[in-house]
Amino acid sequence: MAAPPLVDSFGRIHDNLRVSVTDRCNIRCFYCMPETNVQFVRRAEILDFEEIERFVRVAVSLGITKLRVTGGEPLVRRDLPALIRRLAAIPEIQDLALTTNGVLLPELAAPLYEAGLRRLNVHLDTLDRERFLRITRRDDLGRVLLGLEAAKRVGYARIKLNAVAVKDLVEPDIVPLARYARENGFEARFIEFMPLDAQNLWDRSKVLTADEIIAMLSREIAPLVPVPDPDPRAPASEYEYADGGGRVGFIASVTKPFCGNCNRIRLTADGKLRYCLFALEETDVKALMRAGAADEEIASLLRRTVAGKWEGHAINSAKFVAPPRPMYSIGG
Repeated sequence: MAAPPLVDSFGRIHDNLRVSVTDRCNIRCFYCMPETNVQFVRRAEILDFEEIERFVRVAVSLGITKLRVTGGEPLVRRDLPALIRRLAAIPEIQDLALTTNGVLLPELAAPLYEAGLRRLNVHLDTLDRERFLRITRRDDLGRVLLGLEAAKRVGYARIKLNAVAVKDLVEPDIVPLARYARENGFEARFIEFMPLDAQNLWDRSKVLTADEIIAMLSREIAPLVPVPDPDPRAPASEYEYADGGGRVGFIASVTKPFCGNCNRIRLTADGKLRYCLFALEETDVKALMRAGAADEEIASLLRRTVAGKWEGHAINSAKFVAPPRPMYSIGG
């Protein structure tokens, strides 16, 4: 008999797990990491592939069917295709995806595909080399574009471009990115700037909103219309160009939070379980596993963590407190 699903006190069923495999990254986006003196977790504290697979299998036994591998930058994790092969072999996983900045995709697009990966989200804020350098502090735009070409050539089923929308910075990039996505069969996804940077640079006035971007694209490219019958639990609101030229997604975590339909839990690279990206607390799964806990104990911890999930992050209220960990340390 199947185990009861992972349900919190607000009735939200959780079937989506995001697993960070490293807190390290090969670029330094200003809204995520400091440029220098970044404090990474010691390698001995990072979960190994056996531990990750074990946790995923326990989660799957409780109803998890969707899995996303994140970082830091996941492609800097040594032998990542070997982990993807392990995870792709779990029959209950219906959707396996990976988020990357794309810098190492020229070499790894094919090995990851051969290991069983079929969906990619590639972080790309701009097609302008100078602005790319300003945002990431690295001159790697050419490699990211080569990586996208490689992924397209290999045959990934769905490639999304994730762009963080920071006001008074990326406005010149919105339309070129959307056109580039249309021309290559990718789906652009614009993400409102969130208070998860390591340097406390976030301010609500710096958020370029989803509504502003929709108006811009509708005016400059083609009218955007909401996708009919959307998945109510998906974090992105999806739109289609009225001329049939593809889709665009918007993650409006600041102006239109989707907390009420959230179905996700997160495992950090150092083995901490989090019920929300913005959570102020986390549960130590690694300590339990390394102490020799049985799968039933891990499952019980998972259930307790989900049961204790809060209603939402409260970004739009005076009660909001930014999490003590920045994005790269939590997992994107």
